[in-house]
Amino acid sequence: MLKKVRITTQVVFFLLFLWLFWETRSKGGDELAYPVKIFLDADPLIFILTSLASMRIDGFPYLVIPVILLTLFLGRVFCGWVCPLGTLHNFVGIFNKIKVAYRPVGWYWLKYALLFFLAVAALFSLNLSGIFDPLSLIIRSFAVSIYPALVNTMRSFFGSAGLGGVASEPRLFFRESVLIGAFFFLILSLNLLERRFWCRYLCPLGALLGLLSRYSFLRREISEGCNACGRCEVLCQGGRMKTECLACGDCDDACAKRSIHFLFGRPVEGVEIDLGRRRIVGAVTAGIIVPPVLKLSPVGNPASVDERLIRPPGALEEREFVKRCIKCGECMKVCITNGLQPTFLEGGVVGIWTPILVPRIGYCEYRCTLCGQVCPTGAIRRLNLEEKKRTKIGVAVIDRGKCLPYAYGIPCIVCEEVCPTPKKAIWLEVTELNLRDGKKVILKRPHVDPHLCVGCGICEAKCPILGSPAIYVISTGESRSKERQFLLDS
Repeated sequence: MLKKVRITTQVVFFLLFLWLFWETRSKGGDELAYPVKIFLDADPLIFILTSLASMRIDGFPYLVIPVILLTLFLGRVFCGWVCPLGTLHNFVGIFNKIKVAYRPVGWYWLKYALLFFLAVAALFSLNLSGIFDPLSLIIRSFAVSIYPALVNTMRSFFGSAGLGGVASEPRLFFRESVLIGAFFFLILSLNLLERRFWCRYLCPLGALLGLLSRYSFLRREISEGCNACGRCEVLCQGGRMKTECLACGDCDDACAKRSIHFLFGRPVEGVEIDLGRRRIVGAVTAGIIVPPVLKLSPVGNPASVDERLIRPPGALEEREFVKRCIKCGECMKVCITNGLQPTFLEGGVVGIWTPILVPRIGYCEYRCTLCGQVCPTGAIRRLNLEEKKRTKIGVAVIDRGKCLPYAYGIPCIVCEEVCPTPKKAIWLEVTELNLRDGKKVILKRPHVDPHLCVGCGICEAKCPILGSPAIYVISTGESRSKERQFLLDS
């Protein structure tokens, strides 16, 4: 019965996750009803590490507290009953035909060492929680890799079949989708070596919940009727240690002697994990050394911002942004033009997979505020529509060596036509040009008003010049940084 209830609960929460993920998209309005960040809001690891890295707490953790209380009372039931990535591990583990007997210690210490490393690194302003946190990992992988692949496949299928609907939708494209997808499938494939390999040995959230469940009231007891057949050890998803048990019920279901019982308030049978003093010291030392090392080079220093590193509107100043961004990919999923892309090294090593606007792929819609609505950590502030219209994420620059009216005497006013600001940030200068054959042509040459330009990038996206455009956006002048203004005040 316990196993059946657990499987039902897993299916319900996984379907809830998929539904919230699907609903995290624009439906033509200004507000999202149910963003998938609800799962991230309940993640104690993200809350703790982000608060340590930024040295501030934004909002009361309403959903984190129930998860912590549930863990203190029932143990790691979140991992075994709720976590959508854990459910996927369960499913892939079905195909594992290798009968691995239970190891009392094995590599369990790895995830605790990773947790200590992440905590110490966060104290030194390096927030890596989003790379390893299971909820951030699965949302990023679905948003940037799995979902685009499914949409594009369906689009191609229905298009070849001559059907409308999905075929008319724009193709989704993310620059780092292959790398992020490969990382995700590598983690899932580890289940073919050992069931729930990630949950047992690598998941830092599981380590945190394991520490919290050390004195949980729900305990597992093995009675004297046990004949040590080992079936429970082969099927165990977690471990006999009190910090590793997921209360999945597999052991109870497999026991022919009915010797396993889940009770409240009874001592648990099993052994403790020996983390080892050297391992803890090594993890803490790495957490101290790694943050400054990653910031030594100009590439790894957030202060040395590339002019093409254009963050979403509402993003915090770069140093604070990389402390709070957990690389979950929700802002990229919800971007209606597909313009938000994951960085690789454009923002330094510390900023890998954080969002960057690539106008040549998609511009920032002038009346859209969705990215701030889905950000779970406040790295992107939630703006109302009027604030969004006043927020500068950069300024457009004209390359006169490529611009048709300047370089070739060919009329073109596309950038001025698409500029969305109420008073056009791109204005036209009417000039007369003598061509080589002696003919005269009246041209309208574009100029950018840096006071009005908000850096949305629609001019770059629509520029008819192939390859590198004749007008492009740089992050200089962005509202979030006083030190990076385009014009200096007297």
